[in-house]
Amino acid sequence: MGTGKSTVGKALAQKKNIKFLDLDQYIEEKEKLSTDLIFENKGAIYFRKTESENLCLLLNEPDAMVLSLGGGTPCFGDNMKNILENPENKVIYLRSSVTTLTNRIFPERQHRPLVARFSEKEKLQEFIGQHLFERSYFYNQSPYKISTDGKSLDEIIVEIEETIAS
Repeated sequence: MGTGKSTVGKALAQKKNIKFLDLDQYIEEKEKLSTDLIFENKGAIYFRKTESENLCLLLNEPDAMVLSLGGGTPCFGDNMKNILENPENKVIYLRSSVTTLTNRIFPERQHRPLVARFSEKEKLQEFIGQHLFERSYFYNQSPYKISTDGKSLDEIIVEIEETIAS
């Protein structure tokens, strides 16, 4: 959350003239419910199972695309294994520091149900740090890691292109 997965993904797809998909939005459209309501009405297990099924479906599409995943996607089931399985996939971890993420997320936290309850920046920072620590094992399996700290969108896109080209 807050690393710019969707923003960077859309810009990269546009530059490459290929399709962009956000996995959470894709699921929301298929389920006709927001991810929050899916969690609330059907439960986390249902969401994660649906997420895994749709991820596999999209990973097997023949057309090139930029696919933005939710922050939890790589951490459940065999998702990361499935993502990394095809050497054609260019798997990129957009990495941001806890401070950068806190500064990006805090002003808009009311629009993000997972963090809306945090009225103190320090508590949000602690939450983000804990989440990153818990998920780092999965995130660090990505063959490509790009730091977004202090970089413009254009700089990130150029770095991605240079990184995956080499």
